[in-house]
Amino acid sequence: MRHRPEIDGLRAVAVVPIIVLHAGFDRLGGGFVGVDIFFVISGYLITTILLDELGRGDFSIARFYERRARRILPALFLVVAACLPFAWAWMMPAQLVNFGQSMVSVALFVSNVRFWLEEGYFAPSAELKPLLHTWSLAVEEQFYLLFPLFLAAVWRLGRRGVFMAVLALGAASLALSLVLGRIAPSANFYLAPPRAWELMAGAACAFLPAGLPRRGAEAASLAGLAMIAASILAYDHDTPFPGLAAVPPVAGTALVILFATPGTLAARLLSAGPMRGIGLISYSAYLWHQPLFAFTRLRSLGEPPPLLMGGLVVLTLVLAWITWRWVERPFRRGGRVFATRRGVLGAAAAGGVAMVLVGAVVGPLSAGFPGRFPTAALLYAEAAGAVAGGPCHFDENRPLDRHPQPQCRHPDAAGNVSVLLLGDSHANALEHAVGEGLRRAETGYYAVSFGGCIPLPGFRRMRDSTSPDTCHEFDQAALDYAAATGIRTVILAGRFPLYLHGKRFDNGAGGVEKGDNGAVDVIAPDAPRAGRRKDRVLAAIETQIREIARRFEVVLVYPLPEAGWDVPSLAFRRLVFAKDRSALNTPYAGYLGRTAEINALFDRIAADTPRVHPARIQHALCDASAGTCLNADSGAAYYSDDDHLSPAGAALVAPIILDAVAAAKGRVD
Repeated sequence: MRHRPEIDGLRAVAVVPIIVLHAGFDRLGGGFVGVDIFFVISGYLITTILLDELGRGDFSIARFYERRARRILPALFLVVAACLPFAWAWMMPAQLVNFGQSMVSVALFVSNVRFWLEEGYFAPSAELKPLLHTWSLAVEEQFYLLFPLFLAAVWRLGRRGVFMAVLALGAASLALSLVLGRIAPSANFYLAPPRAWELMAGAACAFLPAGLPRRGAEAASLAGLAMIAASILAYDHDTPFPGLAAVPPVAGTALVILFATPGTLAARLLSAGPMRGIGLISYSAYLWHQPLFAFTRLRSLGEPPPLLMGGLVVLTLVLAWITWRWVERPFRRGGRVFATRRGVLGAAAAGGVAMVLVGAVVGPLSAGFPGRFPTAALLYAEAAGAVAGGPCHFDENRPLDRHPQPQCRHPDAAGNVSVLLLGDSHANALEHAVGEGLRRAETGYYAVSFGGCIPLPGFRRMRDSTSPDTCHEFDQAALDYAAATGIRTVILAGRFPLYLHGKRFDNGAGGVEKGDNGAVDVIAPDAPRAGRRKDRVLAAIETQIREIARRFEVVLVYPLPEAGWDVPSLAFRRLVFAKDRSALNTPYAGYLGRTAEINALFDRIAADTPRVHPARIQHALCDASAGTCLNADSGAAYYSDDDHLSPAGAALVAPIILDAVAAAKGRVD
């Protein structure tokens, strides 16, 4: 096919926002749509080549796979190999296991499936996964494996029939994406079937002539660029994506492909030297950027400064040029070793097998080689993710279908259950330590939690564009079950400040938590809609707690001091890289400011409601006189990440909760 320099420039439009966004420069909040631009381009180019070959009657699937292997694998193998020494030196054992498993999935072209299965409330931070970006390569590789066979199978329908088949496939994929966006957003993001419509949009462009008059082509191509730019600038982390939000960048890319013909302003802009240059190295730039950023964050004792991340953006482009010049181009052109198809495919298979073997060894087979680090550092490493889900923790991907859940019911010697522990992931982190204390007190209990849900009925998460009643239904069902089975005491534990404020925690000492907007709002149809959301939420929290207290004794667990930084990881890095064994603390003032409204509300309810028993767990971690809240010391990390207690942390605060349960039980007895 004829080389189109404007498509090189379009690749630059795709890759630069991705790199800038992942470097931490959030002004291009929608930079992630660069992946969708790449999908459309790939669909167009591959289909154009396949249509030419099928039309000539010399299509060869082996030749097609050979070209893809030459294009994709050499640079990919190089980047993964370059990651290994840094992973060995800087990753905690669990992180190295995860990295090794990622290597295996990359080699097998299923990293998108792996990252989808790994996604969840307790998933490791995306910023610390050097190979996370390969999910999009896996989607394309799966497309490359199957789409040529599909085209060859339907070629007998004629060009028009094939075009209609492509449109039908794309429509079905888009419909699937719209459905999954409502019920399984993580699968919608990572998996190939709901992403295929973007590739099909590019494939459809290969069937269409660019036949508009000059003025129409100018308008259409500039409109396409505008749609892409608007998506990059207007979208952010909270934009539900993909689905309908992916239509503007995908349609914009298609318009550019179809109508940025030679002579148009869009074509001249995209064909400019710098744009073409970045476009030519875009694949290698995409490969290099995530490992550079991830390993820098893994090695840093704090958030890397913007100047450093900006330098890494430049280094990404330098390494990309070197890789393009000395790896991509030579392998694509062939050579003595890879002159034959058998040599190329054999080398690809050998490289894949080697990656699988190395990944298995550095990962699960060795448990991440914990002997690389001193015992004191391993104590911190073991706390990372120590509380992650469990059989009684539920979420959108694992909803609770009915009560009781036998594994969550822990009766006393007489077979009775008198306490319900209800909450979100903070309650889940407490469950083991509190449960042990209840068992020692010969008190039966039932414990269920749902990630990201305030433990009160009547609320919806604002980030949920669909299924707004998920949390309400979970909480209401648990309380109804408790009432029906004679449970007398309910422990309510949740991250109330996040649900009130929405924003993640900034500890004021350099720890700024990243994540979705966590705000909630009321869903009751008769609730007042005027005024500030926070005022509505505070009033509804009070109403719901008082209502629950009419039915049960309530142990009200005060907000946990959030950390703002990944405590085990930071404590580990301080010890290993800086030999710093001092306690890791956050300012108490940050806790007071973050929780002022919630704690004042809880104090008022506890003061005038005899059936509400306060559990002020912050006193186990915070020293008001010193003005600090303890995150880790020389003996343990008390958090498993930036806001969940580790087993050691839960053991510290559990006695306060158990004392409140005992007070509630005393009233009942």
